[in-house]
Amino acid sequence: MTSPDWQFFQVRFDGPVAWIMLAQPKQANALAASFWDELPQVVAWLNQQDALRVAVLAAEGKHFCGGITLDMLEGILAMMNDAEQLEDGRERVRDEIFRLQASISSLELLRVPVIAAVHGACIGGGVDLIAACDMRYAAADAKFCIKEVDVGIIADVGTTQRLRHVIGLAALTELSFTAETFDAAKAARLGLVGAVLPDREALHAHVSALANTIAAKPARAVRGVKQSLLYARDHSVAEGLVQAAEWNATVGFSPNMDAVLAPLRARTRKN
Repeated sequence: MTSPDWQFFQVRFDGPVAWIMLAQPKQANALAASFWDELPQVVAWLNQQDALRVAVLAAEGKHFCGGITLDMLEGILAMMNDAEQLEDGRERVRDEIFRLQASISSLELLRVPVIAAVHGACIGGGVDLIAACDMRYAAADAKFCIKEVDVGIIADVGTTQRLRHVIGLAALTELSFTAETFDAAKAARLGLVGAVLPDREALHAHVSALANTIAAKPARAVRGVKQSLLYARDHSVAEGLVQAAEWNATVGFSPNMDAVLAPLRARTRKN
């Protein structure tokens, strides 16, 4: 199928797997204005594709993401400087941050699992981006940095809120205060990535195999697992149990469940 034309992204399908490519390699895939506008559009379009089962977020060029662009930072700084001159200036700044947050958060609205495949630099906003993915894997040359403190701001589009559930509060605290650049091996030790592969080619092959394994599972169940995991992250155990029960009772079991259970029934009869 042919995807719409986007400035920042290229999207292609490999069977039931969508590859969402950050496609501004000459700018190290730094997050320009077009990124923030287009990511929710990409998600909305993909959610309309019946064949979609898994999405992979990867990047063209030498680096995964060099962070937010200087133009974007200067625009936000100008907005901050103008804020005192306007009655609702601070509210406008807050609304802009809300808009940027919603763009990153749109990845969690993609109904299927999203796997990040990181190579080269993944800095600042790039970490925010992969934090919103369901799984993360890296090439050996990957470098990560929660950079915001060095710019004089706090990470405000998801790293702080999401990664404490991935790498733990102690590790996140240290990395946020120090803006340490750390390699793929440390990312694996922290649990930020599930595995480290020798190079970009091996990374993409690994992620492709994983994506196809997941794509072969019952689609409705996979979507339900994603929703249940996200809900459990942000709610109590009791609330999560209610959500899981309501999903199975209302959305229902996968329509091919009888076929899945058939071999189990056959083995039970033999025993």
